[in-house]
Amino acid sequence: MSKLTPLTLPALLALPPADAIAQPLRDAMLQVAGDPFVDAPDPPAVLADTLGSLARLGADGEVTAAAVLRALPRVDAALRPRIEKDYPQISALLEGQRAAVQVWALHAEQRGQGSSEGLRRLLLAIVRDLRVVLVLLSRHLARLRLAVNAPPEQQRALAQLTRDIHAPLANRLGIWQLKWELEDLAFRYLEPQTYQQIARLLDDKRSGRERFIEDVKASLRDALDAAGIRADVAGRPKHIYSIWRKMQKKNAPIGELYDLRAVRVLVDDVPACYAVLGLVHALWLPVPDEFDDYIARPKRNDYRSLHTAVIGPEGKTLEVQIRTHEMHAQAELGVAAHWKYKEGRGSSKGADAAMEKRIAWMRQLLESTPGEEGNLLRELDSELAEDRIYVLTPRGEVIDLPRGSTPLDFAYRLHTEVGHRCRGAKVDGRIVPLDHVLRSGDRVEIMTGKVAEPRRDWLVQSNGFLASARSREKVRSWFHKLDRARNLQAGRELLDKELKRLGLAKADLAPVLPKFNVSTDDDLVVLVALGDVGPHQVGRALLEHERALAEPEPVHSPVVSRAPAKKGRSDFTIAGVGNLLAQPARCCQPVPGEPIVGYLTRGKGISVHRLGCPTYVRLAAAQPQRAIPVEWGGAGGGHDVDVVLLALDRKWLLKDLSNLIAQENAHVAAISSEPERGTGRVRLNVRLRVSDYGQLSALLGKLAAVPGVEQARRAT
Repeated sequence: MSKLTPLTLPALLALPPADAIAQPLRDAMLQVAGDPFVDAPDPPAVLADTLGSLARLGADGEVTAAAVLRALPRVDAALRPRIEKDYPQISALLEGQRAAVQVWALHAEQRGQGSSEGLRRLLLAIVRDLRVVLVLLSRHLARLRLAVNAPPEQQRALAQLTRDIHAPLANRLGIWQLKWELEDLAFRYLEPQTYQQIARLLDDKRSGRERFIEDVKASLRDALDAAGIRADVAGRPKHIYSIWRKMQKKNAPIGELYDLRAVRVLVDDVPACYAVLGLVHALWLPVPDEFDDYIARPKRNDYRSLHTAVIGPEGKTLEVQIRTHEMHAQAELGVAAHWKYKEGRGSSKGADAAMEKRIAWMRQLLESTPGEEGNLLRELDSELAEDRIYVLTPRGEVIDLPRGSTPLDFAYRLHTEVGHRCRGAKVDGRIVPLDHVLRSGDRVEIMTGKVAEPRRDWLVQSNGFLASARSREKVRSWFHKLDRARNLQAGRELLDKELKRLGLAKADLAPVLPKFNVSTDDDLVVLVALGDVGPHQVGRALLEHERALAEPEPVHSPVVSRAPAKKGRSDFTIAGVGNLLAQPARCCQPVPGEPIVGYLTRGKGISVHRLGCPTYVRLAAAQPQRAIPVEWGGAGGGHDVDVVLLALDRKWLLKDLSNLIAQENAHVAAISSEPERGTGRVRLNVRLRVSDYGQLSALLGKLAAVPGVEQARRAT
């Protein structure tokens, strides 16, 4: 394209994809009087190169028209009224490019610290029509390519802008075809000596490497033909910036990198990818720990491929990438593949979802309020590092949330008042509990009441209602506005409920007040009501205090033994006594983490009780010489504990309870029910197998939140 002589507007408009511009608009461009290149920000060669990149990305006529008009200010000014009236999509693309110019200028003034206001205007334009980013990246790449003879200061300014803005954008949008070259050229201008050194090392070994790759391709093609697998095999281009980054990351010389010698295999479908992988591993010895399955676990920018390293011919390491043709287009074109495949093969839900996720990521950058955001690079880095999910409103609008978010998080994300009035939710038309974990692509509908009535148990983190700290803060703010008396009453109810579950209903709070930096019980109760302290935290502190009181006095020359159990080591350590059987008492069923004491029985070894167990207190009072200090040992495994549930008798109650217990990685050892006559309630006695009291506490809280369950507590 750069060989066109001269680079006239008719010649440029004859190039693909400019020849896709609507004929009336093309005729109007050609009819503008005077030299169209007067006042152009770039030479014609930049526009020609930009059009070449857009052609490879599969851009349509609207995109290329916007690229040409922005590169020719005189033509743009002459046709602007008509474009705004007849071509609104092109007008939006032009506005996005104008916003970008202001951001580049601010970036240069502030030495890479981009203006947040300029960033907002740029991203707002991108969100309106994502295609504008293709023009921005293509034009910037053209400028980099043609800056070889520019002054070093201009080269470095372009390269720094690339490293700070364009390359991260191309990476996040998955447009690797541009990303690699943007990074390489920026590296060449910013660190020319290192760039030239690596380039010379690659050139020194080029002939031998090319011969090796040709031998590998021939062997692999023969094996694929023999297996009846249709595939394209090609060498993979080397990117100097990528090689340098791997050298830095692995602290290794260039000769020890696996992917200097690499081939790529393209097949028709996913099963063929894994078939080729098996064939490659049968043909050559795989290198341990050098296999990555980005098909089963795609990268965050939706990159999908199989990567493996093997010991190839002549004992040399070789990297093999295996992917489908569509995956390859997605890897090379990123969001641009959406339009290309939509036109060539019909629209696909996967492509739409991928594009929507990228749009939502950009929209997230617009949400921070003035004063909260930092420079552009820091915002990009933070967004790239954070895991997000992308869900839909009933209208189809994309809402991004932190991974692990619930319908309640979604409600507060829409509006604080929607969250306060939330009473239920539907996901894809199905009613779900408010602690249901959302996934990308879910369509969420919030059911609201007339009055704002947030629940205090939403603030209990172990209940799982809110994953977002921002959502919890909104709930806290609502309760902070209530009077102290109501907070005291509500906090006491929450705390009493939790302590009753843990068998600590009559516990004294005074010993744990200093841990929470309060001086009275009421102050602690208010903190619980406001969600600043979780009731489970208070319960854990009380149990730890009781355990500390129950620790035995030091014994001179103690003999510590672990009594053998039927299945390996015991769960208990008994000080001063050896070779005794120990088992948890059935009356109170202690679980790991609780303070415990032992009682020497007749013929059944040590019976281990919870501290304060009424049965133990009675036995120890009658025969105190049989009381023995006991501690939890190191053995793992489950521990049985009896739980009592009082619930309205309804259809699917047992199913909902058993599903919840399974999701929490607990097990049901036994269950029985006792209907209460005339009340419509049922009492369920469940024997659960849990790992420790922390899991038990969280599970009791979630069981109590199941619709219809009025009470969930530990049996006494």
